[in-house]
Amino acid sequence: MENKKRKELQVSAIQNGTVIDHIPAGSVFQAIRILNLERSTEQILFGTNLESKKYGTKGIIKVSNRYFEAEELNKIALVAPRATIIVIKDFQVIEKKRVEVPEKISKFVKCVNPNCITNNESIITKFTVLDKDVINLQCKYCEKITAKDNMVFI
Repeated sequence: MENKKRKELQVSAIQNGTVIDHIPAGSVFQAIRILNLERSTEQILFGTNLESKKYGTKGIIKVSNRYFEAEELNKIALVAPRATIIVIKDFQVIEKKRVEVPEKISKFVKCVNPNCITNNESIITKFTVLDKDVINLQCKYCEKITAKDNMVFI
């Protein structure tokens, strides 16, 4: 119980909003970018390299007064496949769920093919997720496959 209290003090509670927990420690900033939180006017609290009994270390993001559509949150499954989404209202947990890797990805991942039309003209990238476990994306335009390790976020 003492240990749980210390963790709560590391990243403050929010009254209303969304908590994204169990993000791999090295993926917190990618998740912030994917969700366009760098442009948010709401209070955002985040922590990285926090202790986790399940995963060793983890990251967490808390966004005050903001609720996301499942489609938005599932995008972070590319970098945080075990992330948990917690909806908070009046300091109470209203809903808790895991992210799911979506079938299609668009706008925020760059195609690895330098000759792809998306890298040479202002066309929005679109991918089909071929393998949800390993995370392989196939470009709609050039059909080149982008592996998780080669993903560049726009």
